[in-house]
Amino acid sequence: MLPYHSAEQVHAALPWYLLVSALRDAFAAGATVPRRHTHALSERDSLLLMPAWSDEALGVKVVTVMPDSHSARTVQALYLLLDRHTGEPRAVLDGEALTVRRTAATSVLAARYLARQGASDLLVIGTGTLAPYMVRAYCAMRPAIAHVRIWGRSASRAAALATTLAGEGLPVQSCGDEPDALANAVAASQIVCAATTSRTPLVQGAWLSPGTHVDLVGGFTPTMREADDDVVRMSRIVVDSYDGALTEAGDLVDPLARGVIERGQVVAELRELVAGTHVGRTDSAQITLFKSVGLALEDLAAATLVCGA
Repeated sequence: MLPYHSAEQVHAALPWYLLVSALRDAFAAGATVPRRHTHALSERDSLLLMPAWSDEALGVKVVTVMPDSHSARTVQALYLLLDRHTGEPRAVLDGEALTVRRTAATSVLAARYLARQGASDLLVIGTGTLAPYMVRAYCAMRPAIAHVRIWGRSASRAAALATTLAGEGLPVQSCGDEPDALANAVAASQIVCAATTSRTPLVQGAWLSPGTHVDLVGGFTPTMREADDDVVRMSRIVVDSYDGALTEAGDLVDPLARGVIERGQVVAELRELVAGTHVGRTDSAQITLFKSVGLALEDLAAATLVCGA
C-alpha cells in the first residue's frame, strides 16, 4: 500500500533547522522546475499542477482552489513523490502542510541574506493558514527576534492568533484595531512579512524605516498586491525564481508593466544568493524585498526530507 503522510506527520518530520538546511542545499544543487500549470475548471474553480525533478527525485503537487466549495477548506493539496529512476510512486503527502512549512522556511532562508543580522522586531500581516508558520519559522531560526506583532483586517482574528502563539511561548501580540495600527507596526519592525491574498496594497513605502526587510509571500497572481509602488521602487529586490515571480507576482508584474521599476532592480533569485554569485543586503540602511510565489523545487526538497529519500 502506498504510504500516506498526514499533516501531523509532515510537520513532525520537518523541524525548521533541518528544512531550511535542505532548502539551501536544494537551491544550490538546482532542479528542473517547469512553470506552474494553472487550469480553469470554471469561472472561479482552478486546478494547479506543480512538478519538479532532479537526478535523485521526482514529484508533483496537485492543488484545487474552489472558493464556493461546501468543504471547510477551499484550497486543498496533495503531493505525490515518485522514484526518479523507475517512476514508481513512493508516497503521498498532505500538500497543505508541506506548502506552509516550505514557504515559511524559504522566507527564513532568504532573510539570512536580506535582513539585518540583529533584527529584533517582526510584523506578520495576515491571519490565515500560513501566518502562524511564518511566526514560528522566524522565531525558531532568528533568535534575535524579541517582539512579534500580528495585524489582520479582523482585529479579533489577529488577537486570537496572537493568543495562540503566545501560548506556545512566542513573544507575540496583536496590533489592535486603531486606524493607524498597521502603519505604526510597519514603522517599528525590521522584518515585515505579508501573508495575504490582498488585491490592494497593504504595506506602504512611506511607513518603512531604514534597513527594513520586506517579505511578501501571499500574492501569487498578477492581480494581487501586498505592497505599494513606493515599496518596490525603494527596495533591493530578490525573488524565489525569475520565471515565476516575473510572470505571476502582481507586486512585480504590475509596477514593471507601468515602468515604475526596471527589470534590473530585481537583482537576484534565491539560488544565486545561496551560490554566492549575487549578494543580498549591501548596507544596514537598505530596504530589501523578497518576493516569492512558490517554487516546486521547495516542495520536492521538503517531500524528500519527509520520506527520507
